[in-house]
Amino acid sequence: MSRNSLNQNFGLAMESDMTLNARRILLPQSSVRSEGVPMSRRDALQTGLGISALAAVGMAGREASAEDPNAAESPLHFWSLKTLSQKIRSRDVSSVEVTRHMLERIARLDGKLKSYQLVTRAEALATAERCDREIKDGRYRGPLHGVPIGIKDLLYTKGIATIAGTKARADFVPEFDATVVKRLAAAGAVSLGKLVLCEGAWAPYHPDLPIPVNPWDAGKWSGVSSSGSGVATAAGLCFGSIGSDTGGSIRYPSAANGCVGLKPTYGRVSRHGVFALADSLDHVGPMTRTVEDSAIMFEVMAGHDPLDPSTASLPVPKITGQLEEPIKGMKVGFDRDYATKGIDQEVATAVLEAVDVLAGLGAEIVEIAMPDDLDLVDVWVPIALVEAVLANNDLSATEAANFSPGFREVLEQGRQVTATDYAAACRKQREVTRQIYNVLADVNCLACPSMAKPAQDILKHPTVFELDDWKRITGKDVFTKPFNLSGVPTLSVPCGFSRSGLPLSLQLVASPWGESDICRVGHAYERATMWHRKHPNV
Repeated sequence: MSRNSLNQNFGLAMESDMTLNARRILLPQSSVRSEGVPMSRRDALQTGLGISALAAVGMAGREASAEDPNAAESPLHFWSLKTLSQKIRSRDVSSVEVTRHMLERIARLDGKLKSYQLVTRAEALATAERCDREIKDGRYRGPLHGVPIGIKDLLYTKGIATIAGTKARADFVPEFDATVVKRLAAAGAVSLGKLVLCEGAWAPYHPDLPIPVNPWDAGKWSGVSSSGSGVATAAGLCFGSIGSDTGGSIRYPSAANGCVGLKPTYGRVSRHGVFALADSLDHVGPMTRTVEDSAIMFEVMAGHDPLDPSTASLPVPKITGQLEEPIKGMKVGFDRDYATKGIDQEVATAVLEAVDVLAGLGAEIVEIAMPDDLDLVDVWVPIALVEAVLANNDLSATEAANFSPGFREVLEQGRQVTATDYAAACRKQREVTRQIYNVLADVNCLACPSMAKPAQDILKHPTVFELDDWKRITGKDVFTKPFNLSGVPTLSVPCGFSRSGLPLSLQLVASPWGESDICRVGHAYERATMWHRKHPNV
């Protein structure tokens, strides 16, 4: 398909509706300097962007700063992970001073944002000091050396409480690190602490534990269940974080908070030492502010683990070495009906514009047809419920009594699922997986929304799972659960802002083991746009 036909069939002319597009003006390639530094007003006028567009850019950023995460002029806490890594390696900054800065920022802001369950100040500073000594002695561990990150409180951390968002596990202190935590530590990462999540990684929160606050608008949803990871990453309270995703739990908070979230292929990243929600659906992945930063973390986290029999014995791709390759000729699948019908108009418009950007970068946009019925709640729920019961069978009756009423209800529903219903759901899962594999086989990736709506008003009853309220918050569930059921990799990338200043998100989906493709396409899109450069004013 030619670019002209693409623009006719898929795209929206940027100038056709200035009101609709005012908060999402795309900067032409010529208006973005090669190093990615935001242009000055004079630069903008010279490139023809004009006064009206400048005003629109200002509108999009009225609650954000348009700092480039790779520019040293940005506030330190909003540097990209890569930039910080380079500065630490060259000893322009020390891990200790960066870690102190982040700890002070957490102390100042997290009382409001509530992203951290536990801050490990002493351990973080000790690790940072060791990292600085190693740098001085010429022992460099790699791009995570000395970089402060946050860890979802679902992953075991040796000697540090891991409560999985519930009072039922309030006294649990692991005797070993999760494999992912161990690999990050070996790579030199500095853990700032444990990040808040929903109870047991399901939708409701425990009423006695904090609920993370969306840094763009305190009255809006911050996503589930890796909400602490999304909030801390977006608000500059870490340089990257770990999330997990059973039915959207990396993608929802990435979309709601304006982050990049990578859900790897099922079996790509070890889940040993990670509290399960649903063993056959759980994925672990990075959440960052740029695609390159997610790729850096992924390369450390991924790989076969003999302690997790579900992990594949495949080499980990060196994605970071491929990111600058042009995407010209790469095939991006697009189903307009699937991606735009029945969803929020601002989300649909942003995704259409993102597809236009990819076409402009040389990608071939291929018309595809997604399976007709991907509203798979009736398939996902029985599987997740039964496996959630199994995942929590290790608790004594006394411990289980400390679950919230909302989560106890979830587990009771799981006990009511019949073997026949579970088997039928698994059969449908296999059918859907085959269909999705077939659709993705002839393209490098699929483009669609990460979430059907911008972040909505917070849940009416955040400690109880109510299906109607869930549907109000998320809209159509066709962009998340199908890709957990099939286990394929996905990448969420910021692609604009709503009129009210809330982030919008593009999702790229690939065939199994296709993380390199979605990261290449996502990085190219990111380089051509400005959305990842904006940060909430907190």
